[in-house]
Amino acid sequence: MIRIVLVDDHAVVRGGLRFLLEQQPDMEVIGEGKDGAQGVALVTSLLPDVVLLDLLMPRMDGITAVREMKRLSPHVQIIILTSYYEDEQIFGAIKAGAISYLLKDAGPEELVEAVRAAARGEGVLHPQVAARVLREMQQRSPLQELTTRELDVLTLIARGRSNAEIAAELVIGEGTVKTHVSNILTKLHLADRTQAAIYALQQRLVPLKDALEKE
Repeated sequence: MIRIVLVDDHAVVRGGLRFLLEQQPDMEVIGEGKDGAQGVALVTSLLPDVVLLDLLMPRMDGITAVREMKRLSPHVQIIILTSYYEDEQIFGAIKAGAISYLLKDAGPEELVEAVRAAARGEGVLHPQVAARVLREMQQRSPLQELTTRELDVLTLIARGRSNAEIAAELVIGEGTVKTHVSNILTKLHLADRTQAAIYALQQRLVPLKDALEKE
């Protein structure tokens, strides 16, 4: 049985969801909460497999609730079920740990299958949400994948510094620098330091006049 907790501040919504899900032979609704704080408490005490969670609720909003639920019960799978699909809500919920994001106009079969998919560790996105996620991925610069320290290292590579010089300037070990360089090449899909330096110039991380010059 898939053990489910419902969290929504509208009793009518919770009642409709309970009726739908309990018609399924493999599903059981084990708890209901009317706000994010109650939802977190239910997840902690009941340890459900799946949570159906609204976003805009009193006391604790859905994104904060997702974050707390995943912190306290990492194995719980959370499906956002909401009327809102602004980028802030979508990416906030996904980054917080939600596995699926559905709108409340989803059909009964779609919702039931999303619960089964979540129980298997598989995510489902409403088509409008999926389009926004895809657009964000397409627009995202590869540099955003780098950590702050990796950006520092890449900048110094473009300035012509050796690993030893980078280590001295950043006050880290040379082995750590090598690890950062390897991570940079992997994340940016580059072959060597020369390509990394050229890429940094193309992205204007350093002025052209500073490239490959020693201070």
